[in-house]
Amino acid sequence: MGKSPAALAFRASRVWSMIRSAWRALAAGGAPSAQAASSGYNKRRGSVAADSNREGLLTMVATLTLVLAALSRLLPHFFHSLPFNFTAVGAGLLFFGSRMARRQAVLAVAVMGLMDVILTTRIYGYPFHVSAYLATWAWYGAVCLLGSALLRKTTVLRVSCGVLASATSFFLLSNFMVWAGRGDLVMYPPTLSGLVACYAAALPFYGNDLLSTGLFAAVFFGLPVLVARLAEMMHAAQQPVA
Repeated sequence: MGKSPAALAFRASRVWSMIRSAWRALAAGGAPSAQAASSGYNKRRGSVAADSNREGLLTMVATLTLVLAALSRLLPHFFHSLPFNFTAVGAGLLFFGSRMARRQAVLAVAVMGLMDVILTTRIYGYPFHVSAYLATWAWYGAVCLLGSALLRKTTVLRVSCGVLASATSFFLLSNFMVWAGRGDLVMYPPTLSGLVACYAAALPFYGNDLLSTGLFAAVFFGLPVLVARLAEMMHAAQQPVA
């Protein structure tokens, strides 16, 4: 026997309330703390279920963002009109780090590291050497930790600082590694003028990275805020007028 319309409406109202709470948590800056989660078990069942669903949605959104950021590295190769370094990597790592536990930075490094292997061997056609990517993998983890330290609370200023720090640190690190290359990878003389020339040649790539990181960060961090605001407006509109 089917449920009555009133029961279905009540169930839909509870689901909507859980989703709205999850988006509010995303907008506010991440998943509940361990203390908040443990205290939830002392409340009634509905609160525990809501906390569990909210944490699950937070994890799902953060993980999906990380995967999309990794896949975005393929876009310049599939759509040749896009400039190189125009990816969602920096923004994705910042968002993932701000919404997940710090230990989950290992997962972010693993996902991005797998993409490094695919790009190097399948797209560029070069042999893969782990030693050549250790500094890059350390950078992935560092950006996640930066997101955790800076962006648990989301503000325009904090996101802007995170974007600038992410893009600039990658620019400095990656091009220093290019300048310090060995063997067949030597592209610039091992002198100060060679280092300056290396950084100067990479400035257009830095601009692309800074622009794309800013745009994707605005989407990743701004969308939850927008959805939360819309949810509050819809909830207020449903309230009976006194």
